[in-house]
Amino acid sequence: MSKVPEIFGSLVFNDTVMKERLPKETYRALKETRACGKALDPKVADVVANTMKEWALEKGATHFTHWFQPMTGITAEKHDSFITPIDGEKVLMEFSGNELIKGEPDASSFPSGGLRATFEARGYTAWDPTSDAFIKGNSLCIPTAFCSYGGEALDKKTPLLRSMDAINKQALRILRLFGNKSAKRVITTVGPEQEYFLVDKAMFEKRKDLVYTGRTLFGAKPPKGQEMEDHYFGVIKPRVASFMADLNEELWKLGILSKTEHNEVAPSQHEMAPIFTTSNIATDHNQLVMEIMKKVATRHGLTCLLHEKPFEGINGSGKHNNWSMSTDTGENLLEPGDSPRQNAQFLLFLTAVIKAVDEHQDLLRISVASAGNDHRLGANEAPPAIVSMFLGDELTDILKSIESGKPYVQKDKVFMEIGSDVLPRFPKDTTDRNRTSPFAFTGNKFEFRMVGSTASLACPNMMLNTTVADELRQFADELEKSDDFKGSLNQIIKDTIHDHKRIIFNGNNYAPEWVDEAKKRGLLNLRSTVDCLPYYIKDENIRLFERHGVLSKTEVHARYEIELENYYKQINIEALTMLDMIKKDILPATAAYMKDLGAAALEKKQLGLGTGFEQSLLTEISGYADELYAKAKELENDEENTPQSSDVLDIAKYYRSTVFAQMEATRKPADKIESLVGSKYWPYPTYGELLFSVV
Repeated sequence: MSKVPEIFGSLVFNDTVMKERLPKETYRALKETRACGKALDPKVADVVANTMKEWALEKGATHFTHWFQPMTGITAEKHDSFITPIDGEKVLMEFSGNELIKGEPDASSFPSGGLRATFEARGYTAWDPTSDAFIKGNSLCIPTAFCSYGGEALDKKTPLLRSMDAINKQALRILRLFGNKSAKRVITTVGPEQEYFLVDKAMFEKRKDLVYTGRTLFGAKPPKGQEMEDHYFGVIKPRVASFMADLNEELWKLGILSKTEHNEVAPSQHEMAPIFTTSNIATDHNQLVMEIMKKVATRHGLTCLLHEKPFEGINGSGKHNNWSMSTDTGENLLEPGDSPRQNAQFLLFLTAVIKAVDEHQDLLRISVASAGNDHRLGANEAPPAIVSMFLGDELTDILKSIESGKPYVQKDKVFMEIGSDVLPRFPKDTTDRNRTSPFAFTGNKFEFRMVGSTASLACPNMMLNTTVADELRQFADELEKSDDFKGSLNQIIKDTIHDHKRIIFNGNNYAPEWVDEAKKRGLLNLRSTVDCLPYYIKDENIRLFERHGVLSKTEVHARYEIELENYYKQINIEALTMLDMIKKDILPATAAYMKDLGAAALEKKQLGLGTGFEQSLLTEISGYADELYAKAKELENDEENTPQSSDVLDIAKYYRSTVFAQMEATRKPADKIESLVGSKYWPYPTYGELLFSVV
């Protein structure tokens, strides 16, 4: 598409636009703020605001909004017009530096985890100058942080920004020890792969479970699922290709580097992957990606499903978080180079990540915890709930040689033979891919595969940044006071490998034997959200966050409470939806079919033909219907007996052990009935119709 360079970033107030439109001094000051994190002079903000407004008006904008990410998991925005009245009859289009820098949305209705009382409504949004403003619809959207009147973070962006500062500070200490004086900033970069399903919109609207919960609560297995593995990387169907082309154009206009698109493993499942950018901008972009996917899908008569497990029995969706560290001069700190054994700086950063993942398995598991992701983690398409690392054979052998003190013999490059003279020979990668690993090294980055498809990237990357920053801090403390830098460096690397090698596992994470092996190694197996969230408020974790200024004790407790509330509220909605579907649709449809089946059986009997299959089928369906009714009554009783506790953990545990378990039991007879009832009677589109109707 020749117009791509023309449209790319056309709706973004990016560096190119700023350089063209801002006065040189203003541009230089803003650039320094963006590059080094320095505070912006209010006078500079006024100039930026006016220029931003003029640019937005040229693009057709009439309003502006502070675009932020509260702890709801989605974005929020309050729109104000640029108009300012004059002479009582006319208006001017104005936008001040104060309006750019600070907004004041009502904070009372956003989750706060007890940080504030409901009547305490005041909250503030603060401009994040490191993320570009953009046009969406008729509004100028200004990425912002969101905090309470008392200054506590009420959003996902603020802790992420703090964690980026933390890892920058500690990584620079390490680089200075290696003699690097040119790097002024270390940033973490992310390239998130986004998986999703596309289903026909008309069918989606007939499924209450999809509408209310994002996943199917009932559904019999279709005759064909993903058994043939014929969808993965297959030819993209015309309707989907049209959606993808439209999606790319919308994303490119917003400066989002949408790069890769393909069919995923499950029918109707697909993936989009962008090029790497900073953790902060990647998080903002991914929120926009999810929003725009849904909007574009609607324009094509489709619905985009982002739930981690929308269909039982086939692959769910994740968001692979490819994470790395780089300097502002372009050096990737996780790039091994041609000789990793000799690259002491790489090995030190690598062992810091190894130590962080091992010591903070709980926090990484917490960072991906949700009711939706609980369905996916541990299934055949996703990493298990046990956190481990994959490094590949060569790196693992290097680390073993360092630990043992024996020399490492580098293997010769192995060339792949393709089998045809016209195809080039190319060197084989020394590290294979391990798609079962939760945290895999893939050349110059780590792929954190546990993140769920609906999740914000903010929490996983905040956890990664903070935990790695803490390990770098410990390394820097020791190295800075050492009289023998090289000796101390070698000892740190060697000791870290010895103490934390248990987290390295290059095998099959799906194998049942790994669960036993992980237990022997002392690794955590936190199967559900309820199991892992209590680790959030452990004293050592609170001290970790406070030490780096990422989260205060009250902010940690708030997030703990919010995540538990989100968990049990989601299951409550699902249980109530399930009961509604059973009472109003499934049982009436079953009764209608049974009535007609009974009439047919009676007619045959009256004709002297016996009852035949009708009576047998009627008996079978009646048994399942009675079972479904009884299970639904038990589920209803469980819902009515929710504990009245002030402890959110007690409520969450009840929903996990009682309500969720009963929902699983209730689903079984309903799915049996669906497989027996005539198609014209069943009230919902089936799995087969949902998964194979988009062509």
